[in-house]
Amino acid sequence: MAGRHSRTRIFSSPAGIAATAAAAVALAVGGTVGAVQLTSGSAQPEQATIELAPTIAASSPAASSPAAAPSVSASPSATASPSASRSPQAASRNKTRTAAPKPSPTAKKKTPAAKVLESGSCGASFYSDGQLTANGESFNPNELTAAHKTLPFNTKVRVTNPASGKSVVVRINDRGPFIDGRCLDLSRAAFATIASVDVGALTVRYEVLG
Repeated sequence: MAGRHSRTRIFSSPAGIAATAAAAVALAVGGTVGAVQLTSGSAQPEQATIELAPTIAASSPAASSPAAAPSVSASPSATASPSASRSPQAASRNKTRTAAPKPSPTAKKKTPAAKVLESGSCGASFYSDGQLTANGESFNPNELTAAHKTLPFNTKVRVTNPASGKSVVVRINDRGPFIDGRCLDLSRAAFATIASVDVGALTVRYEVLG
């Protein structure tokens, strides 16, 4: 009689299917599924033995990473500088500005025209020598003075040369001239103002000013 021998079969049983489902669930949450070995015992062919290798739980990055470093405390905020207060002068800028009054132009004083008391024509000459005048002054040929026979001292007389239109105002401080036809004897400077001293004498128009 031929001897019996048994075959070892690896098959899935209902218990094996349940183990496979459990392994799939473990894989979904990040675990590593151990090797599942199904062996059938020699005494009971239908019995399956499930060996699960210990799984190493995958450490999550959050778990393995060191604790987050404490956040750097924010630097103290700079203390705001006190706002500048406006001075009363600055506050006055809000007030309506009034235009500064323009200075009124200073009216020029007009010198009243000298009143002519007497006028006429006569001969005039000049002289440049002399020590004292008839009123006691020292004669100066460079001053605008003149000699007259009768006019009061310090009388102002305007003398005009009709040929050129030039005129000069002289002050009477002496007596003369003592030549017929002449009524004025001018200082050298006064005569040079209206004519050339080379002429020596000429007919002039005179105006006694008051």
